Amino acid sequence: MHAFGGPEYIKGHGTQNDFVILPDPHGELELTDDRVRALCDRQRGLGADGVLRVIRAGNLTDAPADVPSDVWFMDYRNADGSIAEMCGNGVRVFARYLVVSGLAPSGDLLVGTRAGIRPVHTHQDGRVTVEMGQAKIFGESTTTVNGTAFAGVAVDVGNPHLACVGDHDLDALGLGTAPPHDLNLFPDGVNVEFVRPLSGDEVRMRVHERGVGETRSCGTGTVAATAAALHAAGQTTGRRVVHIPGGTVEVEITASGSTLTGPAVLVGGGRLDPHWWQNP
Repeated sequence: MHAFGGPEYIKGHGTQNDFVILPDPHGELELTDDRVRALCDRQRGLGADGVLRVIRAGNLTDAPADVPSDVWFMDYRNADGSIAEMCGNGVRVFARYLVVSGLAPSGDLLVGTRAGIRPVHTHQDGRVTVEMGQAKIFGESTTTVNGTAFAGVAVDVGNPHLACVGDHDLDALGLGTAPPHDLNLFPDGVNVEFVRPLSGDEVRMRVHERGVGETRSCGTGTVAATAAALHAAGQTTGRRVVHIPGGTVEVEITASGSTLTGPAVLVGGGRLDPHWWQNP
């Protein structure tokens, strides 16, 4: 059997939002846009919604200044190679990898992201809770899908979201292309959530992620959806159980921040072929 000697990889997912994890503590890998796109391609690569590079913050040239150099940093790339500030499902999978690989103890730990430090707690049952910071509503806007207009609120969860809450027929939405957005409000693109309140504290959501397309789940999107659902109900704090195509998570928004709790699964791993890595 051929022994692949290229970079190590691990495949994981959080509510079926899936990622390729690349351990690179010293920053030795040249993670080009072409390599990210090839890794995430579901026909010519491993297939994923994004790439999580595991690196010490001090070994990443563009790590935020307020992230200590010895903290494990989640260098997150969208499937198209673009850099994203934050990914709630990605942080859970990243933290699970740190614990399983012995790089961090179970329980409480800190993860560095381009949106700042995120405190994380890993549970024995495989779930992970992430402190997501404040979900800030900073405006209103609309988008259209198949000629139908949807009104929503702009929410900052370390990355930009437009969360549209209403009595939507989510099964009828065509999200094959990116919904248009206000370039003045979202100059760097936006994740768009379509949210339908259910009974009690439950909501259902579909999402189109910038740089990826429709995904089975979006962690920061579930936080934005919860903030928008509470806003629509005249509330600023509260809890929602969010059902996405890939599963279910729990989000709580408080006066000081928000938490996201959901599963994190590591599927397996191996090594990439060195020739493929050089010529993806």
